[in-house]
Amino acid sequence: MLRQFITQISRVGRRLQLPMITQSRLASDLDKTEYTTPGEIVDYDDPPHLPVPEYPVRPDEPLETRKQRLLYQSRKRGMLENDLLLSTFVAKHLKDFNAEQTAEYDQLINGVSNDWDIFYWATDTKPTPPQFDTEIMRLLKEHVKNHEKVQRIRQPDL
Repeated sequence: MLRQFITQISRVGRRLQLPMITQSRLASDLDKTEYTTPGEIVDYDDPPHLPVPEYPVRPDEPLETRKQRLLYQSRKRGMLENDLLLSTFVAKHLKDFNAEQTAEYDQLINGVSNDWDIFYWATDTKPTPPQFDTEIMRLLKEHVKNHEKVQRIRQPDL
């Protein structure tokens, strides 16, 4: 008898609790404001106690070796946006770069500690600092504007 009573109570309890659980999980009840994109970019300064390692200078690296390294580094940035922008940029322009232009591009992609900075500068979301506002950055900004309306949904073949 006691067992029947406990079974009935647990059935009633499940019936009472189940609608409350499902009702609280409805998508219409969610606060939509927590999923919206912020209107401005929030950028925090790096704390001074975290030193950024210096990128090693390679003065004796042959030009073709440097171009091959930059081709690889442009494809493997760690964020898809820059992978697509830089790999398509390199596929279009790197073969025509002379030694000075190649060094500028090397400094651009390896001298900056934050890849988001490159993305924001290339898309004109943030102003480019003078040390990176070079001929190569101007070429990259033109490439990003995509006047030819080329679809860049995957990296070019090697």
